[in-house]
Amino acid sequence: MTKQEFVDRVASKTGGSRKDAAEHVDAVLDSIQEILTQGGEINFTGFGKFSTQHRKERQGVNPRNPSQKVTIPAATVPKFSAGSTLKSSVKAGGGGGGGMGGGY
Repeated sequence: MTKQEFVDRVASKTGGSRKDAAEHVDAVLDSIQEILTQGGEINFTGFGKFSTQHRKERQGVNPRNPSQKVTIPAATVPKFSAGSTLKSSVKAGGGGGGGMGGGY
């Protein structure tokens, strides 16, 4: 599902305009990004938690030349942990389509 398809779905569910839905989706995504950038976390009970995680420097392998070792630098990365309600819902859907749409 693309962002525009998601915006269309939000507009349909709320009965609002596509423009308003796009602004609201952008506001939510921008807010999540700002909070994570500041080192914070967001917890939507039942849905999941957005947070950041620090990864240590580590050794990896160059995929183009598997005999060559490379150092992967330390980084702070975004992380999402699904909540119990979301997990149950996806499991019950059983679509296996790789998306939240159940077969998209």
